[in-house]
Amino acid sequence: MILSIESSCDDSAIAITEIATKKLLFHKKISQELEHSVYGGVVPELAARLHAEALPRILEECAPYFQDLKAVAVTSSPGLAVTLIEGVTMAKAIAVALKIPLIGVNHLIGHIYSLFIEKEVAFPLTVLLVSGGHTQVMEVKNLHDIKTVAKSMDDSFGESFDKVAKMMDLGYPGGPLIQELAKGAQRKRYNFTIPLLHSSKFAFSYSGLKNAVRLAVAESDTEDYKDIAASFEHIATTHLTQKLKKYFKEVPPQTFAIVGGASANLYLREQIEELLKPYKAKLLLSELHYCSDNAAMIGRVAVAMYEERMFSTLESLKITPRSNI
Repeated sequence: MILSIESSCDDSAIAITEIATKKLLFHKKISQELEHSVYGGVVPELAARLHAEALPRILEECAPYFQDLKAVAVTSSPGLAVTLIEGVTMAKAIAVALKIPLIGVNHLIGHIYSLFIEKEVAFPLTVLLVSGGHTQVMEVKNLHDIKTVAKSMDDSFGESFDKVAKMMDLGYPGGPLIQELAKGAQRKRYNFTIPLLHSSKFAFSYSGLKNAVRLAVAESDTEDYKDIAASFEHIATTHLTQKLKKYFKEVPPQTFAIVGGASANLYLREQIEELLKPYKAKLLLSELHYCSDNAAMIGRVAVAMYEERMFSTLESLKITPRSNI
């Protein structure tokens, strides 16, 4: 079995995955959303302190599995430096105590493998990763061949939802709150400009849209917030689908996947399904409870890395806050 740890942002999670069957034997996550909601976003130092409290509590429940562990895996990049270090420090301590190998996992690859928790992998595929920290399109051939073909020039898709929710004093995280507020509202009441509409560049941008929403909120009453939320969600998603449509003209999709915390957005899922119909492409989606950060996805990557003996030493395993994919 492999014990995996996730602490890249504001979710403390540990999982136990059986190597031979890929079966998830244990998974527990403690969210910090309530603590950060009063600030409208994640406070890194607070997150680190909460990880230091939560991770040991979860680890105690894993004691019955210790004798069967063959490796310990941990998210080592990307993420918040002060929170990554909490998980990495714990993983190193476990590796020393139990005399088992270390596996450092890239969080973004974890999101890709969230599609295959308790399943065999199915590559190649085109992946849209949408989360609070990332918006990017990747061509994935296998664990070693992952190429990013487009990414956000500024704010991410998920981050823009968080910031719009903060403008309306809705709380944190913003994705579910905006989605709920937008239900049944007028999606075209506010004619926000679609970002990079006339640009041929295959990239994403949300800073301009975010600013347009800020102005609309400042000039509106709270009863207008539903339509603002719906209009924002519509334009934010349309920006993605329009850029993907242009890309598909050059690289027609065969198997397409949406991963990351913001992939739980139901409107986004609906619009991507419509976009893929003319291509008869297969759409892969993570189960909703595995869209956000979790240790199960880290464990699934770790199984693949264990099978290829992709281990780290105590000295070589370091945190890397920025993505290298």
